[in-house]
Amino acid sequence: MRKRLDGMTYHLMLVPGMIMLFIFSIIPMFGVLMAFQRFIPAKGISGSPWIGLDNFTYMFQLPDSKQIFVNTLVIAVGKIILGLLVPIIFALLLHEVRLKLFKSTVQTIVYLPHFMSWVVLGTMLTMIFSYDGMVNNFLELLGMERIMFLASNTWFRPLLIITDTWKEFGYGTIIYLAALTAINPALYESAALDGANRWQQMLNITLPGIFPTIILLGTLSLGNVLNAGFDQVFNMYNPLVYETGDIIDTFVYRMGLINMQYSFATAIGLMKSVISFVLIIISYKLASKYAGYRIF
Repeated sequence: MRKRLDGMTYHLMLVPGMIMLFIFSIIPMFGVLMAFQRFIPAKGISGSPWIGLDNFTYMFQLPDSKQIFVNTLVIAVGKIILGLLVPIIFALLLHEVRLKLFKSTVQTIVYLPHFMSWVVLGTMLTMIFSYDGMVNNFLELLGMERIMFLASNTWFRPLLIITDTWKEFGYGTIIYLAALTAINPALYESAALDGANRWQQMLNITLPGIFPTIILLGTLSLGNVLNAGFDQVFNMYNPLVYETGDIIDTFVYRMGLINMQYSFATAIGLMKSVISFVLIIISYKLASKYAGYRIF
């Protein structure tokens, strides 16, 4: 009886959260019906005419659609690759540091940008990489020409990928450092007795020890292939770099909220959500198979 009452108490604690989830996440999902309508705000969803898959057909007919998907994939995949490699390398280097005060200080410093909003960072980076900014002033001191980083279709994508990696690699480093603490120190002692140097220990003990974590984070990141980072792009891009910087999320924003093509924007967002959902399912299946990670 006591266990049953405790179970009821725990379930009652879930009620407020479930109500909020239903109101703000489940009910708004009915808005996807606009993707199959010619939505008229004055008539609402119930009164707007149905047009079937016309919005999706129109999406694939637009000349910009292919470029937008390419931009999203290139930026997202670039962020995933660097977002995996940089934290691994930095965690391995930091793991070799024996001075604890220096190690904890560096770890804190690189972790701080993770908590900063892209509204703040976007403004800061825009000033740093502007034509009259700090980076171009330094290039001029070296005798090089100034570069329009934020107005160049050549530089804008790499700038997005590198700055996002700089912001988030501290968080990934902490995950890998936590995985490194699970490695038995006796393995290093045995390797040292056998004559293995630090490099050999890292290759034969450290890397294999965190390999399951690498596989797990790598497979889970597949679900973000179409998430190129709306906050970052929105705060840093401009019409001059739409060719290489415009992604699905920013295109949906412009079509839906600025151009008021609500049905068309909903159709694009729905297609992205469906593809992302499939990728998330695949990533969790892979994580379960290769890393033993399961939610249910």
